[in-house]
Amino acid sequence: MLYWALVFLIIAIIAAIFGFGGVSAAASGIAQVLFWIFLVVFLVSLIMGFVNRRHLR
Repeated sequence: MLYWALVFLIIAIIAAIFGFGGVSAAASGIAQVLFWIFLVVFLVSLIMGFVNRRHLR
């Protein structure tokens, strides 16, 4: 998911350079949403890993 966030970020940067404002804004918004989803999933799996490790001892 982080890969796709970076892809859309690069698309947004390239679109901004060439002056495609609408495409740039859309790709930037998608990249931001995917990044936040990735961050939430990462934190949840990190917490679950610590909880499972604690129960296994």
